Amino acid sequence: MSDRLDVRLAPAALAAYAAACCGVRASPGHALVAAGAVACMTFVVLLVLSFVVPVADPVAPVVVLAGGVAVAVLLATAVQLHVRDDGPWSRLDGRSVRVVAEVTGDPQRLAAAWPGGPPGVAWTADVRRLAPASGGPTAWAVSAPVRVLAHATDPRAGAQPTSTVDAPPFGSTVELTGTLQVEPRGRRSAATIVLTARWTVLHAPPAPVAVTSPVRASVASQAARMRGDAAGLLPGVTVGDTSGVSDDLAAAMRTAGLTHLVAVSGAHFALVGALVLSGLGAVRAPRWLRAPGAVAAGLTMLLLVHPSASVVRAAVMGLVGALGIVLGRPGRATAALATACVVLLVLDPWLATEIGFALSVLATGGLVVLGGPLAVRWSSRCGRPVATALAVPVAAQLACAPVVVLLTPSVSTWSVVANLAAAPAVAPATLCGLGAGVVGTVWPAAGQLLAWPAGAACWWIGAVARAAAGAPGAQVAWLPGPVGAVVLALACVCAAVLLLRRRRGAGT
Repeated sequence: MSDRLDVRLAPAALAAYAAACCGVRASPGHALVAAGAVACMTFVVLLVLSFVVPVADPVAPVVVLAGGVAVAVLLATAVQLHVRDDGPWSRLDGRSVRVVAEVTGDPQRLAAAWPGGPPGVAWTADVRRLAPASGGPTAWAVSAPVRVLAHATDPRAGAQPTSTVDAPPFGSTVELTGTLQVEPRGRRSAATIVLTARWTVLHAPPAPVAVTSPVRASVASQAARMRGDAAGLLPGVTVGDTSGVSDDLAAAMRTAGLTHLVAVSGAHFALVGALVLSGLGAVRAPRWLRAPGAVAAGLTMLLLVHPSASVVRAAVMGLVGALGIVLGRPGRATAALATACVVLLVLDPWLATEIGFALSVLATGGLVVLGGPLAVRWSSRCGRPVATALAVPVAAQLACAPVVVLLTPSVSTWSVVANLAAAPAVAPATLCGLGAGVVGTVWPAAGQLLAWPAGAACWWIGAVARAAAGAPGAQVAWLPGPVGAVVLALACVCAAVLLLRRRRGAGT
């Protein structure tokens, strides 16, 4: 029995995306008005379809669902905008403030404030209390995300110099003092706070987060004993920490299409889930155990790489993609993908403004729509495991290329080959790296012993990235802008049709 694509939920997902894109750029009142307008329009269209066009019975439920989803996203956005804007943000713009916030993001490196100085850091936090730094009885209880910037102090500026800049632990509650700068609408962060004094930890991270800290520290310690690309890639492949990846290696990874192996993306979780499912299948584990195994692997990775908004999105998309490939049921997987999009956008409408969300949805859609059929198509020639390993990068590349070209007007010609060459090293790097991190917390010597195979696998990934980036024609210039994206999308559709087309004389 064939399993056709179930696209009935696709209009609802598109409606949710459009509603979120518009809603986050509006005020709470405007979002409510838009929700009412969409509800009225949906009702009018339903009346027309029901009484004027008698053949539209299958269309009516789709229209109602899409309209209802758009209304739900707009209402959720209005509520979140009201909660976020409920505070003296505009009154304190440009002033020095003191806030109490919970750290919700890992630190990212910033360029040095002066030549030869140490790099700064940036991280995200959820503000719980806001007050002017000058003191006084006035303080506001708020709930909004902010971006925190910390730079070292230039000793030539006359202020007390700061030689190093670090960040508080993820999940901790801290007190910050700095200059507040309000962000425009549409940004996830309500404001940016440029620190003028060192932060103070008020409360340690909660237990679930604190449990992972020794593992991450163990991985970092093991990577510090390695050299070359392995030292930077081991924390990235294992726990998503890319702070040690050099700029030249990061550029090579982007050119080779291997960034997803170290970035916290949907492909990262999809690969981990697919590896676990393939391993359980290889040992003939019962089917009822495979899905929980993939979920457990995803939850473990989620805990280790820290459950920020982008990571949760990546985990959901990655698990949906892995499930679609293993089950080989694109109809159910596409419905699950659309449902995941709607739920994520209701919970966090700002995802619609992030390019990472679009790439995650497209990559997952490529995996569930093309990955399974391509794996089945090629399995008769090279076996299911090899066919699946080949189908994953091909499907993801075809789906994401039109959006990637909007960021960089070029096409990576060796990305599929690079992914195939790096694929054998992903399992040892990830599994041995995770094992080394866990064992190293109680037995450092044994953990370091396990880390060396992971380091060797990371070295291979780095070598593949550099070789692919240096190969002739590694990047081909493409038409910039929307025109280039449309042309490349048409080319990818044609390539997908050719790959799935059966040869004449093939068996039915």
